[in-house]
Amino acid sequence: MADPRGFLTTDRQLPERRPVDVRIQDWQEVYQDFDARSLEKQAGRCMDCGIPFCHQGCPLGNLIPEWNDLIYDRDWGQAIERLHATNNFPEFTGRLCPAPCEAACVLGINADPVTIKQVEVAIVDRAWEAGWITPQPPESLTGHTVAVIGSGPAGLAAAQQLARAGHTVAVYERSDRIGGLLRYGIPEFKMEKHHVDQRLAQMEAEGVKFRPNVEVGVDVTVADLRRRYDAIVIATGATAWRDLPIEGRELTGIYQAMEYLPPANRVQEGDFEESPIDVEGQHVVIIGGGDTGADCLGTAHRQGAASVTQLEIMARPPQERPQAQPWPTYPMTYRVSSAHEEGGERIFAVSTQRFVGDDDGHVRNLELSEVECVDGRFGDGIHRARAGPTIGAVRPDAHRARLHRADRRVRDRNRRRLRRRRCGPGPILDRVGDRGRSRGRRERRSVLDR
Repeated sequence: MADPRGFLTTDRQLPERRPVDVRIQDWQEVYQDFDARSLEKQAGRCMDCGIPFCHQGCPLGNLIPEWNDLIYDRDWGQAIERLHATNNFPEFTGRLCPAPCEAACVLGINADPVTIKQVEVAIVDRAWEAGWITPQPPESLTGHTVAVIGSGPAGLAAAQQLARAGHTVAVYERSDRIGGLLRYGIPEFKMEKHHVDQRLAQMEAEGVKFRPNVEVGVDVTVADLRRRYDAIVIATGATAWRDLPIEGRELTGIYQAMEYLPPANRVQEGDFEESPIDVEGQHVVIIGGGDTGADCLGTAHRQGAASVTQLEIMARPPQERPQAQPWPTYPMTYRVSSAHEEGGERIFAVSTQRFVGDDDGHVRNLELSEVECVDGRFGDGIHRARAGPTIGAVRPDAHRARLHRADRRVRDRNRRRLRRRRCGPGPILDRVGDRGRSRGRRERRSVLDR
């Protein structure tokens, strides 16, 4: 146990977020630096429980008490070794994971839990800065070959483990850059992409081959892969969206989250000067109150939206853990992300019944129904009203032309066409299900021997 009295003498503390009026002017990460001594004291709050329920809460089974103890003892080099023992990419999870480990922390039964997520990301960031994270190529090769389809975190982790075991691994990605959802689905203010790039460089040094701009089933068949490789790992599906098939869905100005977020990320990559779907000066409605909705919210703030309204079908959750969700389960409590802190209105317990358009086919209003969840099921709307801000202010022809020009500029470079959709005034960012996938036409080409 790091500090036998740490949980009694030290209060939970997190790094400060940068001021709202400053951070919405850029795309840098939200949190300020947290000094090492303060972090060591936070790690000292860990009680090194006989049965560490944080292991149960963590999907990876991270050895949390072990590296908390090492950080308190200022053995940062050994701490990154214990962290990497269960987690290939702690710089990703430390920024993006909702931290179910903290919800399962024993200290959280009657006090604030240990700041596990912050300790995790601090360990890996310091390890990168100190040069402790280096390539780990295998001593010898097995002669076996593996194709990994999909370059999101699951595909990358599988590829790294297989390469370190001595197999020859190639990762296939349909987009023009490796990273999957990490690259184009996560906004820059949530995770700067140099964290992805440095990990990819490590993997290349370990022998992993990357094949961007290759869509399996279009550019290369599964039969081709079966002939070339001894095994295939399928790590896809994170961008398969769920639509909202209601009246008015065909109106212009309605977008899936993954039609909106990737162009904004491409601006940060240098592909565009401005996003083809830019909401500056517009009134935006986001359907869905989860993390992806918050990503759209923060993006809209940085693009200069006039207003943003976020709709959630569930009732507003309580501030404290509900009795029906006892420790160590992950509770549905009211949370305020950095994007919510930056502004916007949140409306709970409503379901979108239909989109209302004008004579030109542009979305203008939403018709909502108040809903109530009883025994896990939503009852009929108890009140129906035309609601939601009027969506307008940008001429559709200008919006469409901007998308066309941007598409033309990058087509030759990445050999991929962004999916073009009719663009009307004031997008609605539809986050009803998971993040969506973009489609594009490609010419069939041989890619196996690149």
